[in-house]
Amino acid sequence: MTTLVLCVDRSNDVGRKAGVDTPVVGWEAVRSLVTDLGLADPEDAGVNSLLESLRVARDLSDEGEEVVVAVVSGAGDSAVRADRALARQLDDVLATNEFDSAVVVIDSAADERAVPMVESRLPVDAVDRVVVRQARDLESTYYLLKQFMADEELRETVLVPIGVGLLILPALLVYFSPAIAVAAVTTLLGATLLYYGMGMDEAVESAPEHAREALYSGQVSVVTYVAALGLSVVGVFLGVLSASPVEGAEFVAGLQFAYAAVPWLALAALTASFGRLLDELIRDEGVRTPYLNLPFGVLAVGLLFRGFAGYFLEQEAGKEPLVLLGYALSPTQRLAVFIVGGIALALVGVRVAASVSDETLDEVIDETGSGSTGDAGIGGNRGDGG
Repeated sequence: MTTLVLCVDRSNDVGRKAGVDTPVVGWEAVRSLVTDLGLADPEDAGVNSLLESLRVARDLSDEGEEVVVAVVSGAGDSAVRADRALARQLDDVLATNEFDSAVVVIDSAADERAVPMVESRLPVDAVDRVVVRQARDLESTYYLLKQFMADEELRETVLVPIGVGLLILPALLVYFSPAIAVAAVTTLLGATLLYYGMGMDEAVESAPEHAREALYSGQVSVVTYVAALGLSVVGVFLGVLSASPVEGAEFVAGLQFAYAAVPWLALAALTASFGRLLDELIRDEGVRTPYLNLPFGVLAVGLLFRGFAGYFLEQEAGKEPLVLLGYALSPTQRLAVFIVGGIALALVGVRVAASVSDETLDEVIDETGSGSTGDAGIGGNRGDGG
């Protein structure tokens, strides 16, 4: 078995700097070439590539293999002529002996383009890329950038948003101040990175298909989701109207927004969960515990948010105590009523779910702990009931 250790010099540093004609075949000839090229340009990475070729040939020879070391270079004023010169020299080397395989030694990305040329003529067992230690970080960065540019998905995720931001930046600078222009571009880039980083692109791509499947299957939740979206918009709108912006009182404005918007947002969540509950009932496969708990949990959380927001607003405004059934309730007592009501709703939900669903608490915990989250966890394996 004869192995060819081939050092590829596509940029023709050997011919230009050392003045040596290629191909160079044989241990002694290549060893002499190392001296000539090293004296001509000691900083050339080709010297390390030639030494690596000699080291690989020595190691393979020590293992009992028959090894021939050779150097080919691409002479020419264009890439096509350089590659054709490489091809001719490679054919000349292969004509000197019958080789079973080859080990290609390169020192740059340009030399790597010649590897397919060798593979078309001879089986290549390995490609040895030589990187000078002082330039390792720079060379590795180049290869990483090369792989990055070859990945279509990464190009669309990173390069396209950056390109769009750089294109609109001059236009923004013309019509707005530099601070506004830079803020707008960074906001765009940040929103885009969050969009892809949080996987929202996959959700948006799959949303039409999911909606189509839901409509064709006659799911009530499609209608309730649309209603919930409308209720959420109403809640946000009323919350914005209720918040009175006062300088230095942003926290109070936030409480006013929450106090006005939370009932509508809770109603929206209740509507959406009610639609999912109806879908479960229509399928006649049994209603599982999470779907029964969700409406009560939504109402309980809504009560708690409303109670705490009202408590802080009453403290800030200094209102009179609320009269309920002939009893004057202070803000603290009113907050306690909301807390107790929320806890009571949650307990009622647990009780109703336990009486209606055949699922046990252990089964729900097992499903949740198996790695499923969100709808995936809710829509996992059903219990034995139903």
